[in-house]
Amino acid sequence: MELSSSFFYTPFYTTDCEKSLRKDDRMKKFGKGIVKYRVLILILAIVLLVPSAIGYFHTRVNYDILSYLPKDIETMKGQDILVDDFGIGAFSLCVVEGMENKDVVALKQNIQEIPHVKEVVWYDTIADLSLPMEVLPEDMYEIFNNDENDATLLAVLYDTSMSADETMDAIKEIRELAKDRCFVSGMSSVITDIKDLSAKEVPIYVIIAVALSLIVLSLTMDSAIVPLLFLASIGMAIVYNLGSNVLTGEISYVTQALAAVLQLGVTMDYSIFLWHSYEAERSKTDSKEEAMANAIASTITSVVGSSITTVAGFIALCFMSFTLGLDLGVVMAKGVIFGVIGCVTILPSMILIFDKAIQKTTHRPIVPDLGRISGFVTKHYRWFVAAFVIILFPAIYGYTHNEVYYDLAGTLPKDLPSAVANQKLEESFDMNATHICLVDSSLPAKDVAHMIDEFNEIDGVKATLGIESVLGAGFPTQMLPSDLVSVVKNDQYELLMISSEYAVASDEVNAQCEKLQKILEKYDQNGMLIGEAPCTKDLIEITDEDFKRVSAVSILAIFFIILIVFKSISLPVILVSVIEFAIFINMGIPTYTGTVLPFIASIVIGTIQLGATVDYAILMTNKYKNYRHDGLEKKEAVRLALEGSIQSVMVSAFSFFAATFGVGIYSNIDMISSLCVLMSRGAIISMLVVIFVLPSMFLVFDKLIVSSSVGFKKKSFN
Repeated sequence: MELSSSFFYTPFYTTDCEKSLRKDDRMKKFGKGIVKYRVLILILAIVLLVPSAIGYFHTRVNYDILSYLPKDIETMKGQDILVDDFGIGAFSLCVVEGMENKDVVALKQNIQEIPHVKEVVWYDTIADLSLPMEVLPEDMYEIFNNDENDATLLAVLYDTSMSADETMDAIKEIRELAKDRCFVSGMSSVITDIKDLSAKEVPIYVIIAVALSLIVLSLTMDSAIVPLLFLASIGMAIVYNLGSNVLTGEISYVTQALAAVLQLGVTMDYSIFLWHSYEAERSKTDSKEEAMANAIASTITSVVGSSITTVAGFIALCFMSFTLGLDLGVVMAKGVIFGVIGCVTILPSMILIFDKAIQKTTHRPIVPDLGRISGFVTKHYRWFVAAFVIILFPAIYGYTHNEVYYDLAGTLPKDLPSAVANQKLEESFDMNATHICLVDSSLPAKDVAHMIDEFNEIDGVKATLGIESVLGAGFPTQMLPSDLVSVVKNDQYELLMISSEYAVASDEVNAQCEKLQKILEKYDQNGMLIGEAPCTKDLIEITDEDFKRVSAVSILAIFFIILIVFKSISLPVILVSVIEFAIFINMGIPTYTGTVLPFIASIVIGTIQLGATVDYAILMTNKYKNYRHDGLEKKEAVRLALEGSIQSVMVSAFSFFAATFGVGIYSNIDMISSLCVLMSRGAIISMLVVIFVLPSMFLVFDKLIVSSSVGFKKKSFN
């Protein structure tokens, strides 16, 4: 079975005859230029891989998701104050087991000597070891000790930020000092493990995506060499895209992990269209050069039109206040553009250069022509409309009742060092989170002491550590070592550390933060509550608004693109509704399976699925429009449109599925795994909805579509 070029994208824009001819001439001239300089283009493409690879390896990867919160919120301002005024960018709590006090002192001194460790706080920081620990107040004693587990606690302060390379290097050195007797907990420790895990897994993501994509292409293409050329040209475009990220300085680890597989999935269509256009042109002429020039000309118009909706979907992510969306959106929009450029320059050059090898490996496609399904769909379209109505409401319910999580550490493998350390911290000291309170240093000591007492009365607060909690309100700070005082107090602020029994991102800790904030404001209107839990609470509130904003922007952008492309009032509503229906099903499934999704999934998946798969609907709509314009009655027009589209829709969807599904199954980073599983499932659901539901909608609303759209009637009817 041969796939003709009619299976793939045709131009979306309708212009008058003269403009169309001028445009065709320009495109053919461009195509001839590519053909003429094909060897030079391929050499240049290979040479450009070198600076791109250098750029890739010099692009810093940010593993701290919380750093993408808006810089103007209080928790982020507090983080800046902590760095600027106290020189503290991050901290860890280290659980030390089975060590005598003298060994703990030695360990503390060794940790203190590690580069970028600012201070290590333990009992001997507050009092001389000659003074028994038992003389400390009970709550203070329990902060540092657990006699039952023979464990003690060190607080390590760093002068670099939570996700700085220097901080992560310091954590690795701390782990090496005592190995199985010292457990480093905290967000920086989690970030260090994410970095190590991601560095190990990301290359495997690419291998899995390439292998599965190759299988799909081998089943659907008519040459053994062409799929390899597709992957080579797309691979080059991916390297260019990732290398160009050096211009922004850094990207998030989520973007780094997804960029290659996502770019492979969403740009594969362009290569497939070029190949089938080329095959169609080869049947018309003996000159492969002329055939390729014509194929390039037709590909540019179609692929640029197709890519607009995909780019619009990614650009919508840039409207998030949580700037991880901007990071992912910009990188993927660039990726689509690089994919289009590679499709009309690098791939044609490779096909012509390796033409002999291609001809020797030509074979019949393994997958049969599935166009006969079109007759069944048009005959039973009422069934599919009924299914749409029946499924819609439970799909919407599931979509609007998803459970999401914000605790990034809780979903990582339990055997990671940070996970083990956090578990030790909870078991030995009943601590899950640590908040930092910044208060005015001129606040009277008795007021600070009263505030600490009120903090400690809140449910889940284990203890509050500050100068006043150590000495009491009536004792001068001169009784404490000056080094310790300078760490926690300066001319403007005093630091209080609040240990919490509640886990980050839980409802309990969020309620606790609200109560702490109210007490803080009672004593100091300008006081700040910062730390991982308050930041995560802000993340929850901000991303809830982002979800609404991004969904609205993506729907409106694609709505207007379809409106302009088809000059129709009704079609944008129908096409967007059909793909949104697929999104509702995809995002609704986790509600019924009891799957808890990462918070970012609810924001980005709908936008990506809409932008990447609405092309399936646009392709079929364009064919339906042409057949109606040619005078065919609605049922025959819809049948032929589906018959002519089904193969390309399926190849496109399965290519997207192949690029993402394997990564979703393999990845141990749940945020990456969940996103890839949702994208792969979304591609298949969108495919099924476009094949079965969209043609049914055309048949139901044909009269409305024809009367509210340009180009559906014969000119003699106008």
